[in-house]
Amino acid sequence: MEFAAALLLLALVVAAVVAAPLVRREATAEREGRRRDELEAAKEAKYREIRDAELDFRMGKLSEEDFRSTDRELRVEAIAILREIDSLD
Repeated sequence: MEFAAALLLLALVVAAVVAAPLVRREATAEREGRRRDELEAAKEAKYREIRDAELDFRMGKLSEEDFRSTDRELRVEAIAILREIDSLD
């Protein structure tokens, strides 16, 4: 009886050791997937901001100086987001 209990305990320990990397890998992949989704949403939002700034400039709501400054800042932020997306690959 004690031998069977020890054998069962050993089997559980071996199963836990074998399964641990698989569970960690799935958790890491899930975290990266969520982060990628967040970054993709941020990228689309930043592109929308760039288009809105361009529209505002064309409609005369922004001066050329303000547009250039805003556009430069938005594009720098978009590039940072794209680089972070690339780093996940």
